[in-house]
Amino acid sequence: MRVRNEEKVQLVKQKAMEMVVSDGFEGFSVNKLARACGISVATLYIYYKDKDDLITEIALEEAKRMGEITLGDFDPELSFAEGLRKQWENRSRYILENPVASAFFEQLRTSTYQDKVMECIICDFKAKMGTFMQKAIKNKEVDAMPLEVYWSVAYAPLYSLLRFHHEGRSLGGKPFVLNEDIMWRTFDLVVKALTPSK
Repeated sequence: MRVRNEEKVQLVKQKAMEMVVSDGFEGFSVNKLARACGISVATLYIYYKDKDDLITEIALEEAKRMGEITLGDFDPELSFAEGLRKQWENRSRYILENPVASAFFEQLRTSTYQDKVMECIICDFKAKMGTFMQKAIKNKEVDAMPLEVYWSVAYAPLYSLLRFHHEGRSLGGKPFVLNEDIMWRTFDLVVKALTPSK
């Protein structure tokens, strides 16, 4: 059996994500990927059993990395504002430093691969975020609310800013570059919106 060449594996992973982002899952094929990597299709089948296995493995590996970055230095015992700020830092860093992988995950969200991939990272993330939120609710730092409401207020503004940044323009086509001032001004408004009234 041939030894796994890690350089080729990383090249395959990067090119596969780029192709899914540019062509979607419908336009993605193992033959195109092999051509883009300058390797034979047979070489791909040394590493992956088929197209689904290739996409799933790449997505699982990147999801694990994303989860580690998102939870990096995050402590469920932080105050609500400090913990949410750390999440904004980690999430924005991952997306800004990994634009192709982030766009790849956007494609995954609306695909049949979503369930397989999300299962893998949700456990640790759910446990830490659950502990964090329960503590914040108990300490009256935030009201209890449905997860969808919380996510929409706590994170959707960040993802909108990151999307504007990625596209290079905001509403109405005005040029836009995300900076610290804009990000943290938005964050302050989010915390204010989530803070229970006295």
